[in-house]
Amino acid sequence: MLEKYMPIYIKSKKEINIMREGGRILATVLERLKKEVRPGMTTEKLERLACDLITQAGGRPAFKGYQPSLSAAAFPTALCLSVNSEVVHAPALPSRELKEGDIVGIDIGMEYPIMANGQPVRGMYTDMAATMPVGRVSRQVEKLISVTEQALELAIAVAQPGKKLSDIGRAIQDYVEDNGFSVVRDLVGHGVGRKVHEDPQVPNFYIRSKNFKDLVLRSGLTIAIEPMVNIGKSDIMTGHDGFSIVTVDGSLSAHFEHTIAILEDGNEVLTALST
Repeated sequence: MLEKYMPIYIKSKKEINIMREGGRILATVLERLKKEVRPGMTTEKLERLACDLITQAGGRPAFKGYQPSLSAAAFPTALCLSVNSEVVHAPALPSRELKEGDIVGIDIGMEYPIMANGQPVRGMYTDMAATMPVGRVSRQVEKLISVTEQALELAIAVAQPGKKLSDIGRAIQDYVEDNGFSVVRDLVGHGVGRKVHEDPQVPNFYIRSKNFKDLVLRSGLTIAIEPMVNIGKSDIMTGHDGFSIVTVDGSLSAHFEHTIAILEDGNEVLTALST
């Protein structure tokens, strides 16, 4: 959500190298999880697999135990597994069974590395998400998923040094609305790297307010761009569990996310699979 601004961390080449390594590991983990999504799979099994894969890779789940403030409850799971009208932040536990025709968003973050030369170290964070169908879905739902993923790709393409945060938001909003869907306005992307969530906040829509600090993108900035798109209206609310964010009208929602680094000559998706 749009809140007060804090210092923005510009990352060194060494820090970006660490994030690149961790991001590729995280992308491999998410790809494995995606292959397990099918009718009958449970959110608990996906959670256990994610924890095992992250631990084996020498990382730590970024979301499990995360508290956005001292007064907030700690998030209970490594994964946010948001089903159907859940936009984001739905815990993987208690377990739920995925059914034919559902869609599920898998949001995953990791701190990496957590050990070096046998000693605990403070790692760097990466964050990513994808939404996928569970079995067969309607053409409209296929379009929702495709449009949300393409909106992310368009946003990444414009996230170049010298551009502004508003250019990212405008690219997402224009494409989503041209395709008949709505962009969630009460949640945004964010900086990432030294912390799970850092400034700047990265809106998925164009902000005209003078109170919005429209940052110029510069080399060393690392951000998570994450369009959240609804079939129905953009309005959202917090679910009964106190964590899940759901659409007010009960319409389906999709979510895609990548961590990217702004470089001197462009950008790099740090959470891309190795080729």
